[in-house]
Amino acid sequence: PYLLTEHNTWLQNRLSPKFLHTNSTSHTWPFSAIAELIDNAYDPDVSAKRFWIDKTVVKDEVCLSFMDNGNGLDHETMHKMLSFGYSDKIALNGLEPIGIYGNGFKSGSMRLGKDAIVFSKSKTVSCIGMLSQTYLEMIDAKQIIVLCHLFSLTISLLSVNEDQEASLRDILQYSLFKSQVELLAEIDAISSSTAKTGTRIIIWNLRRTSTGSTEFDFGTDRYDIRIPSEVYEELSDPSQPLNRATSYVPESVVSLRAYCSILYLKPRMQVMVRGQKVKSQLIAKSLAYIRKDYYKPMFLDQQNGFHS
Repeated sequence: PYLLTEHNTWLQNRLSPKFLHTNSTSHTWPFSAIAELIDNAYDPDVSAKRFWIDKTVVKDEVCLSFMDNGNGLDHETMHKMLSFGYSDKIALNGLEPIGIYGNGFKSGSMRLGKDAIVFSKSKTVSCIGMLSQTYLEMIDAKQIIVLCHLFSLTISLLSVNEDQEASLRDILQYSLFKSQVELLAEIDAISSSTAKTGTRIIIWNLRRTSTGSTEFDFGTDRYDIRIPSEVYEELSDPSQPLNRATSYVPESVVSLRAYCSILYLKPRMQVMVRGQKVKSQLIAKSLAYIRKDYYKPMFLDQQNGFHS
């Protein structure tokens, strides 16, 4: 039940495609990149109650998938999320947003892999957007191009007019999804969550190590995503050599499940890693000794030549 509307456009940013990789290097650790995607769902404008993180395989390609059951995106918000220089997040019901600079999705997704496709479903429309370094390289783009498509949920046929065929063809050619049926199946997957709205992100061409393997270990624990020891050593500060005999590596550094359990001081969203709930740890309650320090600034008075 979708109609591809006239809002199907090529949205362009006057930035070099190389900036996508440069911008992603702000994340030296892959878990912090994943945190950016979690934060987007955690923010009050999305109001997600659950967030799923998993490994998926599409066309023999190992991918990371992320999904929330929040409010979903319309054409405008999808465009802003995929483009640079936009942020209109505000506090809602006394809850302050985490992402206020409009860069989290771009830096996080491009740190994890070269290509990302976003499927989102709101109460009235569904959107598909793609941000792909591979696509930009293949067409020899001189600036970043974001592909964004808006679907209507009002009629039972999917129709594509002549003007829309070119941009839709690019998504079908350069993404992992080679038919309209496959694209719509990913949107329908959102409806299978507890809510009927939400956003689903699939990232492929995952970053590889010097040995050619992905920087994530999906095999050791069926219900976790881990950082292998060789990747940990490769990503760690080279000025601090690792002493295997005496060093202690916290679980939260190498286990995504452990990392997510301490991500928020006051969790209000359930995170699911590979189909299993993450049990949040309230750090303030687990400390052996707790001390509260109240800071009250003392301004210099006029006698010192300053006005407060």
